Amino acid sequence: MKREGRRRGVYILPSILTIGNLFCGFYAIIAVSKHDYSKAALAIIIALVVDFLDGAVARIAKATSDFGVELDSLADLVSFGVAPGMLAYVFAMRPFGRIGWLAAFLFAACGALRLARFNVQTRKLDKRHFVGLPIPAAAGIIASTVLFLGDDPSLKILEVQVLSAEVTSALIVVLVAATAFLMVSKVRYRSLKEIDIARRRPFTILVSLLLAMLIIASEPSLLLFGLFFLYALSGFLRYLPFGRRRVLLGEELELTPGEPRSP
Repeated sequence: MKREGRRRGVYILPSILTIGNLFCGFYAIIAVSKHDYSKAALAIIIALVVDFLDGAVARIAKATSDFGVELDSLADLVSFGVAPGMLAYVFAMRPFGRIGWLAAFLFAACGALRLARFNVQTRKLDKRHFVGLPIPAAAGIIASTVLFLGDDPSLKILEVQVLSAEVTSALIVVLVAATAFLMVSKVRYRSLKEIDIARRRPFTILVSLLLAMLIIASEPSLLLFGLFFLYALSGFLRYLPFGRRRVLLGEELELTPGEPRSP
């Protein structure tokens, strides 16, 4: 009886985190309706963190289940599909009328298709890679863009306006559409969940993480903006001659067992 109760408790924890993810997405929608764009974008970023913890806890506790997968997909659709689409539309794309809300709907629809395809193909594909831009990363691009711009859609650097609100809004329409198509594309992205940290010099990674934390503390919106965009562009690395050689070499090293190393 104790073992059964403990197992039941383990399955509850990932579900609670998934509900937390859904709560963040729902709050983001409420914040958008109140024109609190920065709060909405921050709620989406928090949902990303909770979603990552949800998957990590489920894998570590070996508490994955079909119910958890379906619940996670439903929460992701709200937090990373509907909420970012509404945020982008109300924040910048509303002046474009039908084009604006169609772009927002395209983002949400492609997110739903991306999740459905992932659920169907998850047992058949290489777990080290995603086919298409993951929907959390797509949502992160939208949220980090809003955090970077602030409550005004115009682009300002050191309090100097570089791009007007009209130009920036037009670029956001293109960004939302491009991100939507990347989600349903066949571009492969590296899964950060499957990176073997033990083989990649843990001390170096620790120093890099510390530096990243310092940068986040100093300029969090700029760093998030850059990280999400770099990840979106990383899928095209394999199509470059130099990048393709590095990708193939990395995959070969991961498939080949390494020699034991001295401490």
